[in-house]
Amino acid sequence: MTFSLVARCAETGMFGLAISSSSPAVAARCAFARAGVGAVASQNVTDPTLGPLALDLMQSGMGSAEAIEYIKAQGKFIEYRQVLAVDVEGATAIHSGPNSLGIWTQAQGMDVASGGNMLANDLVPRAIVNGFLESSGHLGDRLIVAMRAGLAAGGEAGPLHSAGMLMVDKLAWPVAELRCDWTDDCPIETVAAAWNVYKPQMDAYVQRAIDPRDAPSYGVPGDE
Repeated sequence: MTFSLVARCAETGMFGLAISSSSPAVAARCAFARAGVGAVASQNVTDPTLGPLALDLMQSGMGSAEAIEYIKAQGKFIEYRQVLAVDVEGATAIHSGPNSLGIWTQAQGMDVASGGNMLANDLVPRAIVNGFLESSGHLGDRLIVAMRAGLAAGGEAGPLHSAGMLMVDKLAWPVAELRCDWTDDCPIETVAAAWNVYKPQMDAYVQRAIDPRDAPSYGVPGDE
């Protein structure tokens, strides 16, 4: 009921994740990233504790593969879980338990990994990875391109209702965290529309946090 990717921008060191599902509010449970450390998706009969655990392990010095192996050894009901990770070197690792739902599969490359369950077919994660690797530009744009590629390849077997995109860059908090928690329209396109609005303002919101004296106004009443 979910497909996703975790990714690193090799040029900037930013980490990002995009995810979509037939379930409500998928990004609230499944999306995790930490600046200078990595990004993790924990999905399929989700255990949200696995995302922060994987990030803690990578922050302590483990690579993504070592962190995933630790989670496979220590996690509860790991046969039901899918966990995807990318680390600070761009290395990726995936665990897909044999009890993942429906058609499930995974694909990975340098700087990107994708996995899904309850898929329309087993080509979706490879299409997502290829979409990311063949794209260029801002990490947020590439995440949207990759998710659209997965959707074009068939996406989930059922209708999508939620999606999210998360990005981190140098700061302790996300520079972008955009979500559609429920819609009967396409949630990926809803997030894409939000990204188109947010992208030109993102640096200004970072500047407001660092030094609001130099932050620009966007003409909102009272915002001068």
